[in-house]
Amino acid sequence: MVSEDSNGGPVGPSPSCPDCQAALDATGRDAVSFLLVDSLTVPVVGCEVHLEQFRLLCGLTADETAKLLSHRPAGGIQCPGCRRADQTLEHPVVQIGHGVAAVLACETHESDVIERFQAGLQARGQLPDGRPL
Repeated sequence: MVSEDSNGGPVGPSPSCPDCQAALDATGRDAVSFLLVDSLTVPVVGCEVHLEQFRLLCGLTADETAKLLSHRPAGGIQCPGCRRADQTLEHPVVQIGHGVAAVLACETHESDVIERFQAGLQARGQLPDGRPL
């Protein structure tokens, strides 16, 4: 978990990806994307490239295709804790190559998404060499 600065942005190791850093520094809803994986709808922040990699890895072990939306989903966020997550003081930042994805969800769903990401990393490691995600 990482602490947030006074503006509510995740604080931790700075990514070397300038687009990820800009997304983390941005304020407002425009910086937030939404990961839809199985029954979860989780707000995430990062650049398009690294969020897409995050989505692919989370989706490797999902029952349904994981999706990434750049707008608030029509059904909204069902979990009350995830809806209020932007008001909490800590959020995990997952390292993806030289970029990051910040997961802005309740503790339970943060954990679920990070476990999916880690399982996706393990599954990717078991794929034959050269197979694209």
